[in-house]
Amino acid sequence: MNPTNQFDIIIVGGGPIGLACGLEAKKAGLHYCILEKGCLVNSLYNYPMNMTFFSTSDKLEIGGIPFVSSNIKPTRPEALEYYRRVATSNKLNIHLQEEVKEITGSNGKYQVVTSKQNYLATFVVIATGFYDIPVKMNIPGEDLPKVVHYYKDPHFYAMHKVVVVGASNSAVDAALETWRKGAEVSMVIRHEGIGKRVKYWVKPDIENRIKEGSIKAYTHSSLVAIREKEVDILTPEGTVTIENDYVIAMTGYQPNCAFLQQVGIQLSDDEVMQPVYNPESMETNMPNIYLAGVVCGGMKTHVWFIENSREHAELIIRSIRKKLLNE
Repeated sequence: MNPTNQFDIIIVGGGPIGLACGLEAKKAGLHYCILEKGCLVNSLYNYPMNMTFFSTSDKLEIGGIPFVSSNIKPTRPEALEYYRRVATSNKLNIHLQEEVKEITGSNGKYQVVTSKQNYLATFVVIATGFYDIPVKMNIPGEDLPKVVHYYKDPHFYAMHKVVVVGASNSAVDAALETWRKGAEVSMVIRHEGIGKRVKYWVKPDIENRIKEGSIKAYTHSSLVAIREKEVDILTPEGTVTIENDYVIAMTGYQPNCAFLQQVGIQLSDDEVMQPVYNPESMETNMPNIYLAGVVCGGMKTHVWFIENSREHAELIIRSIRKKLLNE
């Protein structure tokens, strides 16, 4: 193997927490490489164009580098600019558009196989987030081109009949934005109403639009079938069929549990599928393989955020340095 492909640490994932791990590794003088299957902070790039974060900018900072925002709550473009500047100004060693396919080996030496080449590492940090695999509805017609699990820009839906599935932040943003661009919007909500975690400055807006009838909400309901020009909604009163052009399915996302299992990381045997790791060091049951960020929560994707998982980077590098000093 090419000696240039051998590292102390391979970090899988180039999101904010992966970058934070890279910053800590560089600070510690360790030979590291960050591998990202998409663009820099790929998940943030795929967020809706007009998204505003719930957190303030100081809580999104990594590596002690100030995040200056012109808004109290920073926007997606501001976050992209901040993390790009963090990566470039610190000259982080990142390989973009390079997907990790397989990690094999045992304590001490792991081979990391990517879509482009192979690497050898003593330590591996998995910071892959959860945004790449949407939770499917598993209903007829879900694979039609009119169905999207990643909402980007409201203008596309202007003058169309749109069904938004869900009642979380992403669903509410999609419903309000597309309605304001001239779409006829219906929401399909599994429970009583708008989710409790919806941003406090947005919740009254969507609830008022529903109350006045501008946006139709089917509560205690679920989408059961999708066709080219209509959809079926199962409501407490029975099945309702409405005309429809597009379905924005904001049904949530999940981490790549199959990848974690392939690596050898144990998952809880319940529906949460939480990976096994030591919270003091973030090391998994696989020696020298660590987890960082949202992936630690398994299917509970609302447990970890940038603001409360930034410290994972420090815990991991502290553990790795301790191991290296004891060699």
